[in-house]
Amino acid sequence: MSFRPAGFRPAVFGYAVALAFALTVSVVTAQDAKPATAASAAAPAAAGAAEHAAAPATEATAAVKPGDAAAGAGKAAACGACHGMDGNSSDSQYPKLAGQHESYIVRQVADFKSGKRANPVMMAMSATLSEQDVHDVGAYFATKTSLPGVADEALVEHGQTLYRQGDPTRGIPACMACHSIDGRGNPGAMYPQLTSQHAQYIEATLKAWHDGTSWGDDAHAKIMPGIAQKLDAKDITALASYIEGLHAAESGAAAPATP
Repeated sequence: MSFRPAGFRPAVFGYAVALAFALTVSVVTAQDAKPATAASAAAPAAAGAAEHAAAPATEATAAVKPGDAAAGAGKAAACGACHGMDGNSSDSQYPKLAGQHESYIVRQVADFKSGKRANPVMMAMSATLSEQDVHDVGAYFATKTSLPGVADEALVEHGQTLYRQGDPTRGIPACMACHSIDGRGNPGAMYPQLTSQHAQYIEATLKAWHDGTSWGDDAHAKIMPGIAQKLDAKDITALASYIEGLHAAESGAAAPATP
């Protein structure tokens, strides 16, 4: 049996070309398919990883909500013994919390819990509160109004000068730069409301800062000790008295801190 060379070569050559083309297409198709397959397989894994990574953030966000004043009313009952049920303490050694910003109260309680701010009573009380409790209590007191106090007329001029102008020659900034012209503070920066605060509490706090007491080691906590150390005893007494008499009129304008 023999093949005719002239007929065999074209046929073989044609089959070879067809086979080569088919193999080439198969290889290219396979190569194109592999990344797609890998990508398809990786997509669920990536999505699962993303969901897993996002889960803690979602849980953390859901764990603590903005303070609920209604819920805080009941939780604040224990605070009333010292600070007054409406946040207006009758004992001037305890600060008024009425009208105080939620953000500031939350920060201070957190500092008591961590021991950054030392006070045996508050450290014990704060230990029983959850983070949500603190936000609720803060929201409750923020809805209350601080009752106006009275300044010593003899101290008003000195106190007002320091509060509104500071003393650049001694590097003392104006208090209102952070606490506002009427003492309402700045909740975003966690600068507290000072309006109508007890002079005794303000004086004791400024003296403690002056003598080296600190409520933490971060930059925010170092602001007031650094300023208080530049004040003398007369400055502190005048400022404390002026702040107690500082309050805003119903129209919103700052009222004179006078008796």
